[in-house]
Amino acid sequence: MVKAATDLSYCGREVRKYDNDHFLAGLFTPADRREATFALYAFNLEIAKTREVVSEPILGQMRLQFWRDGIEAVYEDGPVPRHEVMEPLAQAAHGLGLSRPLFDRLIDAREADLDDTPPADLACLVNYAEVTGSPLVQLALEILGVRDAAAAAAGRHVGIAYALSGILRAVPFLARQHRQRLPDDLMQRHGAKSEDLFAGRSTSELRPVVGEIADVARKHLNEARALRREVPKAAVPALLPATLADLHLGVIAREGNDVFAPRVMLTNPFRQLRLGWAAMRGRY
Repeated sequence: MVKAATDLSYCGREVRKYDNDHFLAGLFTPADRREATFALYAFNLEIAKTREVVSEPILGQMRLQFWRDGIEAVYEDGPVPRHEVMEPLAQAAHGLGLSRPLFDRLIDAREADLDDTPPADLACLVNYAEVTGSPLVQLALEILGVRDAAAAAAGRHVGIAYALSGILRAVPFLARQHRQRLPDDLMQRHGAKSEDLFAGRSTSELRPVVGEIADVARKHLNEARALRREVPKAAVPALLPATLADLHLGVIAREGNDVFAPRVMLTNPFRQLRLGWAAMRGRY
């Protein structure tokens, strides 16, 4: 199933290396839509890593503006910037009639990454998960030619759930940079301390914070699956990140909501099997 790196486009190689979850899910996309899918996921990688590759917020704003200008050029028939991702993305957007507002939403959402202030409450965190996760799934659905309301609604829930699972798995990485994306109100309610978080200590106060966020992610997975009978089978490849979110949340739960446990960050050996089984049954 997994192609050799030499057989992949630039976008495919980037996604395989830096976003392997979406790479594996993308392999289940029909062959004639796979490169468009990899271009979308590579674009998401480019904007998502903005905070990690700049030293000052103003530089991050400039980087995001490059992508904003590029998307505008795609839809306004201007000269598309020369870039290994922008060019295939422009082809996909034009050829498949992808919705510009979804691209704009993804870029705008990444401005939040330039502010290291933790979210005030769980609602703020879920909103962040929605704006960074849901448009990506909905664009993947459009690439597959699926644009009905049920699939879009399922995509919204899958995007939130997968983003929340990713946020939990990223806690140790962010903590090493003295950054926190866990909501202030949950931290205060459970008596969890940022100092413990930044020191890499999974305390008894921190674990229920993780547990509450994981519960919200599972709720969104359940909401997505409640729509399954209304969602066309063609939508399944775009919704497969739900299966991966399930796997990640399951590991976190088995580790007692200790996101610093080594197993949480290890590559799950059953990902491909679970994805293949889900895709074969037309489930997500």
